[in-house]
Amino acid sequence: MARYTGPKTKIARKFGEAIFGEDKNFEKRNYPPGQHGNASRRGKKSEYAVQLMEKQKAKYTYGILERQFSNLFKKASRSKGITGEVLLQLCESRLDNVVYRLGISNSRRGARQLVSHRHITVNGEIVNIPSYSLREGDVVAVREKSKSLQAIESSLASSSAVYEWLTWNADKKEGTFVKVPERLQIPENIKEQLIVELYSK
Repeated sequence: MARYTGPKTKIARKFGEAIFGEDKNFEKRNYPPGQHGNASRRGKKSEYAVQLMEKQKAKYTYGILERQFSNLFKKASRSKGITGEVLLQLCESRLDNVVYRLGISNSRRGARQLVSHRHITVNGEIVNIPSYSLREGDVVAVREKSKSLQAIESSLASSSAVYEWLTWNADKKEGTFVKVPERLQIPENIKEQLIVELYSK
């Protein structure tokens, strides 16, 4: 399936924030790409442009394509609760995102690859679908044969983030998806209401 595999810094500069994590190149040039990127006068964006930008930012952040994202929105709008919040909760419940949050990989792109290459198990069974939606109590672990992988070990060694909705057992290299996170617990800087307004047109 088609995925964006181009320069991450260019996308981060487009949105004006390091949406893919720490980025030294972005810090050096944190203005939009292109020959007019550093110009102080840039035209005011329309309401639609602002909403579209927010949707694109969410898609790039979580590495989700348009059709998948649209389906997630439809699912969120059918669910109880605030549509925008539910949409982000569905994104956070994806297996590739949880692998990233647990520190097994230092990027969502890397986490997706680990899942696709059958290095991750859910409740003891190998799952190779990055978009697999986790439920409360699901145990996500590194497959026994993959525990010594250098990429996983170095990522876990450098990981320091702790999330209230996840628990991690370093000895077993497994984590538990304790519960779906509340909006306040999700650290991503996404204005989900703008996405809801865009899809509601």
